[in-house]
Amino acid sequence: MSDDPSLARWRDEFPILDRTVYMISNSLGAMPRAVAQSLAAYADTWATRGVRAWEERWWELANDVSDRVAALIGAPAGSVSMHENVTTAEAVALSCLPPQGSRRTIVCTAMDFPSMVYLYRGWQAAGFELKVVPALEDLSVPAERLAAAIDEHTAVVAFSHVLFRSSYIVDPRPVVERAHKMGAVVILDGYQSAGIVPVDVAALGVDFFVGGCLKWLCGGPGNAFLYTAPSVRDRVRPALTGWVARQHPFGFDIEDDELRRDGMGMMNGTPSIPAYYAALPGLDIIRQVGVDRIRTASVAMTQRLLALVDEYGFRTVAARDADRLAGTVAVDLPDALPVSRALKARDFVVDYRPGVGIRISPHFYNTMDEVDAIMTELARIARDKDYDGHQSSRSLVT
Repeated sequence: MSDDPSLARWRDEFPILDRTVYMISNSLGAMPRAVAQSLAAYADTWATRGVRAWEERWWELANDVSDRVAALIGAPAGSVSMHENVTTAEAVALSCLPPQGSRRTIVCTAMDFPSMVYLYRGWQAAGFELKVVPALEDLSVPAERLAAAIDEHTAVVAFSHVLFRSSYIVDPRPVVERAHKMGAVVILDGYQSAGIVPVDVAALGVDFFVGGCLKWLCGGPGNAFLYTAPSVRDRVRPALTGWVARQHPFGFDIEDDELRRDGMGMMNGTPSIPAYYAALPGLDIIRQVGVDRIRTASVAMTQRLLALVDEYGFRTVAARDADRLAGTVAVDLPDALPVSRALKARDFVVDYRPGVGIRISPHFYNTMDEVDAIMTELARIARDKDYDGHQSSRSLVT
């Protein structure tokens, strides 16, 4: 398993690895075995404790999950809130930041996840203007290109730490420095970095950081999060709010304007309790393994993928500089979409994105043998145009 054989013991914790070469953790992380027991515990609690479960554990469960997230991203306890998805989490952040005077521009990039750009465009109804920074031909957005778009009219700089199509790592530091110099607020989207690239939100000095447990944190859907820097939390209030955020929610007073001072003060309606149960095992595993070790294993496997891309004569937009490449190598070739479907039919689990090809995303639980096997099978399918066959090539994996 890369150059760290001690990681091999974690493979038994992920049942899907017994049946597939699972290489798409940038889309959906493999489910830890313990999730089934955790969700069963949720069901049993609901069945046996009923509404009493709220006061016995459920009401504060969001804080339990968010503090585990905080420990993985360098955030202090009580500074992270949980949300249904990143679009909602970022909408909460934006709701704290009304446009003021001539400072009303949101700066983002053309390579941000579309849901975010849809959100920013919708926010123009509140008086914002949108500036979208174009990408280079290789679909990267270098930090200096983004920083150059920030001026005295910029209210918010919202951008992806890792670009979802190309896995290009945008260095946040010069962007944060320029934004703060110009008086703008930074919202960093870490959905494709948290769990695969070491992140220290406090050291970076970002104002907000959004992400989710769905991908590299192996926590399933419904578990997005929002970090709000304590210095920011002291001076803003979310307009997108709800009863869960109140100091006295069970007073049911429509005049209650007193928010909680911990992460739950940035939440809104009733939380998704079963999603939290699902997130706990993955967060615990990532903490035990350590993101630094995960990054080391990831770099070794992505560099091997790049070598094989060159060996087979394929194309890729992936950065050759390991410091600029996160956990995914996109392999582009003729008929990439049917090739990706054929791979999945053979239990090599990948996905396809227009413009970049087949995304291959090994995580710490994958092995170098699997990296070699998936590229061997990909090359064979492409060579033979064997898009419809369903024979298994799992014997290639040792």
